[in-house]
Amino acid sequence: MSRLRLPALVALALSATLAVPALGQAAAKPHHKPHKKKPAQQQLYVSLGDSYAVGYQPTAPKVGTSTTNGYANQLLPLAKKKGYDFKLVNFGCGGANTTSILQTPGCKPDARAIGGPVYTQPQADAAVAYIKKHRRQVGLITVSIGGNDVTACASAADPIACVGAATTSIKTNVAALAKRLRAAAGPKTPIVGTTYPDVILGDWVHGNQTLAQLSVIAFQALINPALKEAYASAQGDFVDVTAATGAYTPLDQTTQTAQYGTVPTAVAQACDLTYYCQFQDIHAKTAGYAIIAQLIADTLARRR
Repeated sequence: MSRLRLPALVALALSATLAVPALGQAAAKPHHKPHKKKPAQQQLYVSLGDSYAVGYQPTAPKVGTSTTNGYANQLLPLAKKKGYDFKLVNFGCGGANTTSILQTPGCKPDARAIGGPVYTQPQADAAVAYIKKHRRQVGLITVSIGGNDVTACASAADPIACVGAATTSIKTNVAALAKRLRAAAGPKTPIVGTTYPDVILGDWVHGNQTLAQLSVIAFQALINPALKEAYASAQGDFVDVTAATGAYTPLDQTTQTAQYGTVPTAVAQACDLTYYCQFQDIHAKTAGYAIIAQLIADTLARRR
C-alpha cells in the first residue's frame, strides 16, 4: 500500500475537521430570510355628501372647481399609516343637502368629485347599491351633509330660529341616510359623519359681528348635536370639525393679523382655514380639509 505524503495527510485532517462540528457545538442552522410583512389588503372607501366631500375650492368669488385637495383624498395616506390601503369611491355632489341626497336623481358633471362614479339615481340610492354589491370590500364610509340646509339662514331675519327649524329636517334625513348605509354595509364597517368649520365667523371681518357670534351658537347648540345624534342612531361616529378648527375659542381672545388687524382668534382661524374672509366662499382651504381628514383618520383603529 502506498504511503500518503505529509501534505496529503495534513489536507485530509483539515478536511475531516471542517466537515465535523466540534464536540458539544451544534451545527450551524441554515439562514432563513425574515418573513416580509404582508401588505394590507386593499379595501373600498366610500364617500358621500356635498361639495366638502367633493373637495371643491374656489379660485375667485363664485368661481371654482372640484379638486383632489379635499379630505377624502387627503385621508388615503393618513389611513395607510395606520395599516389601511383604501381605494376611494366618491359619490359626493356639490350643492347636495339632506333632502336632495335622498331624493334628487343624478349629479351634474361639474358637481361630481374628480374620478367619482356617474349615477342617475339619487346619491344615497347609488351609494347604497354600490355598498351592497361590494359589502365585503367596503372598509370605510364617510358623509358630509347638512351645510347647505342652513346656508340660507345667514341672511334670515332670525338666523337662530331658521337654523332651529332646519335642524329638525337635518336630524330626520341624516338618521334615515345613516341607517340605510348601516343596513347596506353591515354592523362592523365604520361610518363617520362630519360637520364643518364655522365659516360665518368670517363675517366678523366683513362688518357683521353679531352674525359671527350667532353662528357659534348655531353650530354648538343646534347643528352639531343634531348631526351627532343622527349618526349615533346608526352606530356611526361623528367628528366635530367646528371644534377642531377653533370656532369655540371665546371671542374675547384676540390675535393680530396682517390683513384684518386685531380680530378674535377664532375668526383668524376661520380666515386661515377657509375662503370665507377672502372670497365670502364657504369652502375649506387645503389646510382646512386636512384637519377633517385627520379627524376621520383618528377614528380608525390601528392595524398591525
